[in-house]
Parts: sequence; C-alpha cells; structure tokens
Amino acid sequence: MENEISIRDYTVNDYEVIDSLWESIGLGGKHRGDNHEIIEHTVQHGGRLLLMELKENNEIIGTAWLTVDGRRTYIHHFGIAKPWQGKGFSKPLLEASMSLARQIGLQVKLEVHCSNEKAINLYKKCGFTYLGDYDIYIIRDISTAV
Repeated sequence: MENEISIRDYTVNDYEVIDSLWESIGLGGKHRGDNHEIIEHTVQHGGRLLLMELKENNEIIGTAWLTVDGRRTYIHHFGIAKPWQGKGFSKPLLEASMSLARQIGLQVKLEVHCSNEKAINLYKKCGFTYLGDYDIYIIRDISTAV
C-alpha cells in the first residue's frame, strides 16, 4: 500500500480539492469556517495539514489536519474519500499524523462521531482512550454570541 500512496503537506493550490473532499465526507466546508486563511494560520502556529495522494495520478484521497494550542495537538478533518474507505488507507495516514504529534511532544486529542465505529476502532488500536461523557458545544459565528 505504501508504494501506492504518498503523504505530503498542504499547499494553497490544494484548497478547493480538499474543501470538496471534506464536504463529500461530512468533515467540513466553508460554513464551518474551514478556509485557506484558517489553515495557514494554524500552520503558522505549529500545525500541519497532511494530504494523502495516490501516486499514479496525484488524486488527494485523505486528509489529517493537526493543530496545536500549546497544551495539546488536535487531529481534525481526519478522513478518507468514500471510494477509498475500508481499504486500509486510514492506518498510514494516522501513523504519519502520530509521527508528527510525537515530534511536537504534546498530548493528542481528537473528536469522532459516536456512530463512526470504524474510526473509533482505528483510534483505539492506536492507543486513544475514551475521554468520558463530555458534550461538545461550539459557536461558529462569534458575532452572534452574547
């Protein structure tokens, strides 16, 4: 499998492709504020956005976005394009993500939908443990906050 794929860093020219990929697999989109400027901001502050490509045609089939807040490294937007899901591509992408996380040297945290059993099993196999009964809340548009 490793001879079929490469994993590389994001460039500005990749934005439209990954935005479409994220939208197609339910990971993001412009409505979530996932734009190029935010990606660049997180990279400038120690994060990385990894892209998995097929070597034969440079098709981007997966992403893993690592951000750093000084306390933890967070893995966001970890996903594989639908035609390639279930074929073992997530493991090398997670291994590359964890290699970067070890270099950063902070705790690693991620969120996963409770119904995504395949992802939960992958994360558990890689050493992640369930944090507890936490509900997660967000304000996407800060201008609407009290």
